[in-house]
Amino acid sequence: MIFWPTKTVLPALVLALMAGSAAAAPPAEQQKLYRWVDKNGQVHYGDSIPPEYAEQDRDILNRQGVRIGHEEGLVTPEEASAKAAADKAAKEVQQKKLRDRVLLQMYQSVEEIEVLRDRRLELIEAQLTIQEQSLANLRAKNTQLEKQAARFLPRSKAPDAQPLPEGLGLDLQRSASDIVTQQQNLEKKRAERESIRATFGADIKRFKELRAVVPD
Repeated sequence: MIFWPTKTVLPALVLALMAGSAAAAPPAEQQKLYRWVDKNGQVHYGDSIPPEYAEQDRDILNRQGVRIGHEEGLVTPEEASAKAAADKAAKEVQQKKLRDRVLLQMYQSVEEIEVLRDRRLELIEAQLTIQEQSLANLRAKNTQLEKQAARFLPRSKAPDAQPLPEGLGLDLQRSASDIVTQQQNLEKKRAERESIRATFGADIKRFKELRAVVPD
């Protein structure tokens, strides 16, 4: 490994020394020369990167000293976290700009946004009505099954009560499971309704800002 700080060896001399040592180096190693700047601002050259400079970005030079590439140094956890945060912020800015363009291209007025919002909400309300009726039917069916099961062990305390029939037990399990599933579907649909309201509310507010519309 060979490396030199520029304060002690001029770049031209570095290249000359590198050329002189090239005959003893394997062909692959003859093709690269690194240049990097340490934390103190000092420029270094070398045919490899010392461990203490592993975190430094570096340029790759050819044997004529011309920059032919670049390598990033090792990234610390703090640097990785900062880069991730910066990338996220930049992405959010781009997404906001894109959303603004879409709003201005799609709508000519606040009323157009409100019309689309109301249509979406009407569809959701219709779906909710169907799901709520379905849940009511499932609960009614479950009530009937529970009444039937009450005549059998272990629900019935009658001395001549028979064990719960296997089929009825399976029907009860399926009924309870269907009710839970339908309740979950209802909650998802209600959450979707609130999401639509929030999304369109934000779009209307942003559209007014972009068009400089004074709120009523």
